[in-house]
Amino acid sequence: MVDKPAPLHLFADVLARVHAICAALAAEGNWPAGIDFARVVVEPPRDSGHGDMATNAAMVLAKEAKRKPRELAEAIAARLRADQLIAAVDVAGPGFINLTLQPSAWAEALRTVLREGDKYGRLVSPASAKVNVEYVSANPTGPMHVGHCRGAVFGDALCSLLQFAGHDVTREYYINDAGAQVDVLARSAYLRYLEALGEEIGTIPEGLYPGDYLKPVGQALAAEHGDALRAMPETRWLPIVRAKAIAMMMDEIKGDLAALNIKHDVFFSERSLIEGGNNKVAETIDFLRARGDIYEGRLPPPKGGPLEDYEDRIQTLFRATAYGDDVDRPLIKSDGSYTYFASDIANHKNKFDRGFADLIDVFGADHGGYIKRMQAAVKAVTAGQATLDVKVVQLVRLLRKGEPVKMSKRSGDFVTLREVVDEVGKDAVRFMMLYRKNDAVLDFDLAKVIDESKENPVYYVQYGHARGHSIFRNAREEVLADLPQDGAARLAYLAAAPVERLTDPAELDLLKRLALYPRLIESAAAGHEPHRIAFYLYDLASEFHALWTKGRDMPYLRFIINNDAAMTKARLAMVQAVVLVLASGLAILGVQAPDEMR
Repeated sequence: MVDKPAPLHLFADVLARVHAICAALAAEGNWPAGIDFARVVVEPPRDSGHGDMATNAAMVLAKEAKRKPRELAEAIAARLRADQLIAAVDVAGPGFINLTLQPSAWAEALRTVLREGDKYGRLVSPASAKVNVEYVSANPTGPMHVGHCRGAVFGDALCSLLQFAGHDVTREYYINDAGAQVDVLARSAYLRYLEALGEEIGTIPEGLYPGDYLKPVGQALAAEHGDALRAMPETRWLPIVRAKAIAMMMDEIKGDLAALNIKHDVFFSERSLIEGGNNKVAETIDFLRARGDIYEGRLPPPKGGPLEDYEDRIQTLFRATAYGDDVDRPLIKSDGSYTYFASDIANHKNKFDRGFADLIDVFGADHGGYIKRMQAAVKAVTAGQATLDVKVVQLVRLLRKGEPVKMSKRSGDFVTLREVVDEVGKDAVRFMMLYRKNDAVLDFDLAKVIDESKENPVYYVQYGHARGHSIFRNAREEVLADLPQDGAARLAYLAAAPVERLTDPAELDLLKRLALYPRLIESAAAGHEPHRIAFYLYDLASEFHALWTKGRDMPYLRFIINNDAAMTKARLAMVQAVVLVLASGLAILGVQAPDEMR
């Protein structure tokens, strides 16, 4: 037996109708073959006074139709007016088409939420659904700080959003365990080892990591090796200390991430690319050389400032400018070791070789200049078959009542992720790290995020979910004693509620907001923008709270009407839909949806 395809959500349904009309006009007007109707969209108008939906169909198809946009818009509008779902059509400006739907459309949209339950908004898997998202990838040189926290939450929420939108997502952490910074870590840990043996080490020298977090590493080395390492030359003790320090730092980083309920599918070691008799970096350079993308040459002096890895000598260069970068890039240093970029190219080729053609990297604020070269590299090593989207996560300013927070002694020069989570809780951290677009600096106020008011978005959204469950409890006591407590049973109970009775403008606005959710999931996933879910949830909760408040002043709008069980059921169906969508969106963000606020 073949499963029936899921019915289209309201925006997709209207879009399909617009596409059908455009296809019919194309056939009648002998438009060119192979027109891409994917450019045609249906979305909410910027001004709600212009209707419920708007389409750009005439604007993007006028050239193929060989008609003026306004003229084509009128032709499309004429056919839309014959559609029973649509109450009014207005052509605006040069050719935008605004649509107002019949009130019954919103009642049916509510029924769709109730019918689909927690699957509402979930999309069918796209044709090319396999995605690799690399995020966090903090150097294993210390505990995670607040800046890492934002990238971690963003990457994790993006993965959940893509999964909800039907993608097969692999969450990956690239361990930067090769290069100078881990040797600095080893030398810093060695000092703590000497300290654990009883030596006076004095002030930590400039250039080494000063934080107290390395003391347990030193103690572990002393317990495992006694004073044996002290008798060895650096060439012997350094790899031993480095391996131990990296392992302990990665354990701490994984613990920090677990405090935010962040788990990766793959931890990929940079060192694994060059060790173990299988030098993937050399193989990648040879691969590019065979394609003509590597040459020996001299880079010109940088213009306007120093160029990373620049050396005035003949060197091995990647022809990055052939793939859109501003300058060709060196791959091998004067000492024969690889540049970071060379390892990064091999890392991304490895992802492609593992079957990923859709790659996303989450970069910190200081890596914006790295984007072009990485995108050039991915084009080169995949012959243009893979795409790389890089999302830059900007800085976090940590405040308490508007004042900067002092650094911790344990870390030495930053506030750790764990300190923030321990103080305000996982939910506040996760939601507020997403309550601003990733490329904008974020002010995170430790006092504000635990405030119980509308000014605290995470509280307001979670309170919306809890308020819905409070309404269910009150309805059960006052009017509907048989209202099930179980969510699935309650959905079935409310499925036949007379939701067509929900006609107040405030109720219709709430239903319209609920109907937007699948379209939001689709567009947020396509744009790799999980912050849009946080914004949407706040708007939904705000409209829900406002309607509840309105009912205090206007008794006929209360969710529970003691002498009208049918209307109570209709309003409870609306509340159930709000609760479902709030829980769904919060789950994508990795935030709990409480039934009660304590």
